[in-house]
Amino acid sequence: MNFTLKIWRQKNAADKGGLVTYTVGDISADSSFFEMLDQLNQLLIGKGEDPVSFDHDCREGICGTCSLYINGRPHGPLKGTTTCQLHMRSFRNGETIFVEPWRCGAFPVIKDLIVDRSAFDKIIQAGGYVSINSGGIPDANTIAVPKPNADAAFDAAACIGCGACVASCPNASATLFVAAKVSHLALLPQGRVEGERRVRKMVETMDHLGFGNCSNTYACEAECPKEITVANIARMNREFLAAKLFADKEKQVSFSL
Repeated sequence: MNFTLKIWRQKNAADKGGLVTYTVGDISADSSFFEMLDQLNQLLIGKGEDPVSFDHDCREGICGTCSLYINGRPHGPLKGTTTCQLHMRSFRNGETIFVEPWRCGAFPVIKDLIVDRSAFDKIIQAGGYVSINSGGIPDANTIAVPKPNADAAFDAAACIGCGACVASCPNASATLFVAAKVSHLALLPQGRVEGERRVRKMVETMDHLGFGNCSNTYACEAECPKEITVANIARMNREFLAAKLFADKEKQVSFSL
């Protein structure tokens, strides 16, 4: 298969950057998108040119680092698929493919297709720890968890923090990511101890880092490679409002004393 690639090249965050056109040929239909980029880089290195920088680690759809905007969609044309799981058979022979980094002020470009997603790490850190008893490993059935809660928590915990929700949102909102992280702990008894503090801190940190507001376009759900649902956003909103009401009541009690 042969392709024309229009790839975003940018030396650093201060550089203006722009699309550069490349052609690649003799690409196997069974090659992954990253293997195709590997072949392109081998050609560039052979010519003495700077290879295209892109982020990757596991290449198994687990780590969430493969953050590429392909033909106007995060991770490309397939639903429920990360970039590293995308194969070239998903494109037409001779097709022109546009490849860009995530577009979000909170995710500044480091170089070419690599963006700094450490804002997500800061949100998770703001959530803090989970209180557990130290000592031996407890029996799996010591704390009973209703199956619907366990299933919903497991689905929310599938979030890999890739940032596709942010890239797809017209407001660059990280609400689905934060909602997934809040939900999977809010649904379990182990996470309830710090639940009120956690949701307030994570939402406040998200806003402080410059992510936009959710306007219910559902684009995040449509483009999430792990198919995290917006039901988690509704749950996070309930948790947040309850935490704010509780905090306000505490303030009123302290003032009255």
